[in-house]
Amino acid sequence: MVKVLTVAAVLSMALSGCDSTMRNAGNLLPDTLQLREGDVVLRRGTGLTSRLVISQDQEGFFSHVGLVVDSAHTPMIIHAVPGEPDFPGDPDRVKMTSPHDFFDKRHAVAVAVYRPREAEAGKRAADVALEVYRRGTLFDHDFNEEDTSQMYCTELITHVYRHAGIELVDDRRHVVDLPAFHYQCILPSQLCNSPYLRNIYMFNP
Repeated sequence: MVKVLTVAAVLSMALSGCDSTMRNAGNLLPDTLQLREGDVVLRRGTGLTSRLVISQDQEGFFSHVGLVVDSAHTPMIIHAVPGEPDFPGDPDRVKMTSPHDFFDKRHAVAVAVYRPREAEAGKRAADVALEVYRRGTLFDHDFNEEDTSQMYCTELITHVYRHAGIELVDDRRHVVDLPAFHYQCILPSQLCNSPYLRNIYMFNP
């Protein structure tokens, strides 16, 4: 049982997490890039958990994903993330983070931005993401897409776009099969390969 909990915890943490003249010293997003509502943003972290996701996602480079929303005329990123508490006792949950923090080198060694081909769908998806955030949705450590009272990061993105009328990915799910632990999930590469999104920026050294 201890081994099961250990693997599950590591995987939960994992599905949380250009030229140097084009970005500021601590950030991987160019200052000149203007994010828009509905943009799907991805990053690859620096730790073991991110490497675990990459090892499972043979087609991808990223381990965590969020969605750009408009909050009081300021672009922010909503994402379902474990292991990044804002205060002692803060539960793993859907959070709203500034782009500066999301793309900061403390959290990322590679990043990408994918823009919806239908701008209006992106705006509708962003509105749904704000609703998910405001209701205090917790992170889904069971990766159960049938229960949207809790969500993991890629589930959040597909959920909000589904409510905006767009199915970003098909019904295929990746099977993670490790010793004493088995589940199905959506991996970041499935979002990157969606025909409804186009890549507008990538930093992947």
